[in-house]
Amino acid sequence: MDLSVIIISFNTKKLTEDCLGSVIRSLKQTKLTWEILLIDNVSTDGTREMLAKKFPSVKTIFNDENIGFGRANNQGIRAAKGEYILLLNSDTVVLNHALGKLFAFARQHPNAFVGPKLLNLDRSAQTSCGPFFSLPVVFAALFLKGDRLGITRWSPNHVRKVDWISGAAIMAPKRLFMNDLLFDENIFMYMEEIDLLYRAKKKGYATYFYPRSLVVHLGSGSSTNKRKGPVLQIYRGYIYLYTKHASRVSLGILRWMLKIKAVISWAVGMLTGNAYLKETYAEAYQLV
Repeated sequence: MDLSVIIISFNTKKLTEDCLGSVIRSLKQTKLTWEILLIDNVSTDGTREMLAKKFPSVKTIFNDENIGFGRANNQGIRAAKGEYILLLNSDTVVLNHALGKLFAFARQHPNAFVGPKLLNLDRSAQTSCGPFFSLPVVFAALFLKGDRLGITRWSPNHVRKVDWISGAAIMAPKRLFMNDLLFDENIFMYMEEIDLLYRAKKKGYATYFYPRSLVVHLGSGSSTNKRKGPVLQIYRGYIYLYTKHASRVSLGILRWMLKIKAVISWAVGMLTGNAYLKETYAEAYQLV
């Protein structure tokens, strides 16, 4: 089999339905042999019933607890029969011939992880690749609006070798994942792909951004707290990555930067009466 598409769902019934429909349409435009594996983390919104009714050909793994993004993807990777694997978020919609194009590019780069160009709902570019989070990059992200300035995240219009691509859509040969490159299951959600691709680079594997394949990504589809969640998970992600991969001195500097960011943002919330800033960054400070 050429390709296994692995999708994780958690209470995203409509998003999952749209995603699966777009994947099947895109795959039917190719000559590939393929399968879709859907791993569901105890959805209670009718997702499982929808799958049985509308997508009986999709292979399913129904977990009896929410085991998180990385661990669920690892389940799918181990069960996959395809030579190549595509990890795809349930809050995505595949456009035009995106999967055929991405697969052809991946075949040309058999020792690499590759990702498509992600788009927002309005079809504007979504920054979805960038450099690893060194201390200067973290500083730019926290204090210089690095994403907006193109320092910390990008969306190039040409093929580019990068440090990381978004975990919303990653394709690679299964043998790469099975070379001790499964997700770290201690990370529940957010930055799993950064850790994986950092380990992949240390093994000599490349990562490519391929903009001719287009995928709409809505973002935070499975987040249980769409307001505080991303900020808190990013804080946890930074701390975990530095604890795992960096020196104690670098970890100490990171913690101070995170504390200063939290204090500044909390103070702005106090001065402006912004409850979101006050509550979110008070919690973020406690994480450091």
